[in-house]
Amino acid sequence: MAALINVPAKARRGDVIEIRTLTSHIMETAFRHTADGKLVPRDIITSFTCRYNGTEIFRADLFPAIAANPYLSFFAVAKESGRFEFEWIGDNGYSSTASASITVE
Repeated sequence: MAALINVPAKARRGDVIEIRTLTSHIMETAFRHTADGKLVPRDIITSFTCRYNGTEIFRADLFPAIAANPYLSFFAVAKESGRFEFEWIGDNGYSSTASASITVE
């Protein structure tokens, strides 16, 4: 599935930066039924993790009430140039990753 990541390309050391992520996923809650009355199986993203140069800086646990195509926004302090790595984990073996780089001056 596709992910959109918004991380500033450059920042000054010590700046607080906003990181925004949007991933494409249906997020089926298992609360709906098909036309013939069968329960639609649950298929959601259950966790999101962001690592900055290998160190976890943000984690979120997601539940069935979250909307399809989950959008997350959070803040981090720009300490050094490097890489942000994003990981989404979900039901039925779902796993998606993305990354973005930042230059800190």
